[in-house]
Amino acid sequence: MPSPSGTQPLAQEYLIALHCHFLTVFCFTARRLIMAAISNSFSLKHGFYLARPQNPFRTPVLPSSTSIKFRRCYAAFANENREYVIVGGGNSAGYAARTFVEHGMADGRLCIVTKEPYAPYERPALTKAYLFPPDKKPARLPGFHTCVGSGGERQPPEWYKENGIEMLYEDPVKDIDIEKQTLTTNSGKLLKYGSLIIATGCTASRFPEKIGGNLPGVHYIRNVTDADALILSLERAKKVVVVGGGYIGLEVAAAAVGWNLDTTIIFPEDQLLQRLFTPSLSRRYEELYQKNGVKILKGASIKKLDAGSNGHVASVKLGDGSIVEADTVIIGIGAKPAVSPFERVGLNTDVGGIQVDGLFRTSIPGIFAVGDVAAFPLKIYNRISRVEHVDHARRSAQHCVKALLTAQTHTYDYLPYFYSRVFEYEGSPRKVWWQFFGDNVGETVQIGNFDPKIATFWIESDKLKGVLLESGNPEEFQLLPKLARSQPLIDKAKLENATSVEEALEIARASLQGQVAA
Repeated sequence: MPSPSGTQPLAQEYLIALHCHFLTVFCFTARRLIMAAISNSFSLKHGFYLARPQNPFRTPVLPSSTSIKFRRCYAAFANENREYVIVGGGNSAGYAARTFVEHGMADGRLCIVTKEPYAPYERPALTKAYLFPPDKKPARLPGFHTCVGSGGERQPPEWYKENGIEMLYEDPVKDIDIEKQTLTTNSGKLLKYGSLIIATGCTASRFPEKIGGNLPGVHYIRNVTDADALILSLERAKKVVVVGGGYIGLEVAAAAVGWNLDTTIIFPEDQLLQRLFTPSLSRRYEELYQKNGVKILKGASIKKLDAGSNGHVASVKLGDGSIVEADTVIIGIGAKPAVSPFERVGLNTDVGGIQVDGLFRTSIPGIFAVGDVAAFPLKIYNRISRVEHVDHARRSAQHCVKALLTAQTHTYDYLPYFYSRVFEYEGSPRKVWWQFFGDNVGETVQIGNFDPKIATFWIESDKLKGVLLESGNPEEFQLLPKLARSQPLIDKAKLENATSVEEALEIARASLQGQVAA
């Protein structure tokens, strides 16, 4: 008997979809067997085991409508099952998602769980251009969604939809069952994962509530919501105090100058950015900030943040009893890896974070950790490290996903890299951008007078271990990672006699070329 009108084409499309589904399952099964063999062989050598648990597929259900559109030849996940889950919505998640897409393994397979209402974005913008006043062209979403920070494609929320990536916004993971391979979110949603990538980043270190850490007008910056709240305060502020002399403190203070506000930086150390800058370089930056009207109180401890009659923060009381008036306070005293609820996966008690190997595998089969939260082998210096920087967040995510999806077995070989950009808004008398590559160990040689540029070289056992350059040109900046990775032997006395930054970099370049020739 002839089929009713429209039924035969529908059945044919269904059979095609069913055929594609079983073909895909067959291909995935074969691929996993191959990957398992490679992974098991690798694990015997390196002491880690990598398992990629099977993901159950559901047989397609015959649609009731004749207007069927099949974007890919595989079925949707059944109920709570996801083949790949990324927990975290920061830089690492965005770059990991792009790598999944590049390998054709995102559509219908990947789920990202984030506590934020936004798709992954480039977080460095939050303490830089995002804080500029309205007349100085501040950055705003969607302008800095990943992966524009590295010159890649912008990935707004539509990008994730178009690539079939499931986004669970404002629903952080609160629990994990390692044995059952399930995650539970705050809303009670249950997710069964095949492979899990932990990319939860860090949380801001906070002042205790008992000393005023939660008063209205006291701010911490880790996300867009934090930055928006700070902007509202800056619009009404007259006197701003920035607590902390590190990256966040310097960048936020520079932005506050753009608002023409009375700004003070307070920190307990003897110098700005003590973890990296030499004392002489710190003095140069102190002078720069002071020329821009910023007051600097170093070696100072804070006893309490006091509120005014309206309950809003009004002053900062220092350890010596002195008072600094403030109607807006920004705390930038560091961050802590966001390991909850993943403590059972395995933590590193020395550097913090979740312990991983050179492919970002934890000791639990099928679970990985990347970005700020990962304690990984820093191959070039033969030590375990945890790096809180956007460059590592991007690169670790890409390396992890490539290792997960392919037969790649070479370990992560990261070269430490840090940078900052301040006073970049319109009307600034001097825009500042510095880059550092390598390790800040050994003796230092500083060349240049800071205006227009300055360079610092770290030398240990006659080898160039690290280099920082302020206000260099693109060609000079491109030389830095080559020097830091190669660690050439260098004549310290010759370097000290250089009369300019350009001459010093040429001496370093010649040392590098001499190493290659040898």
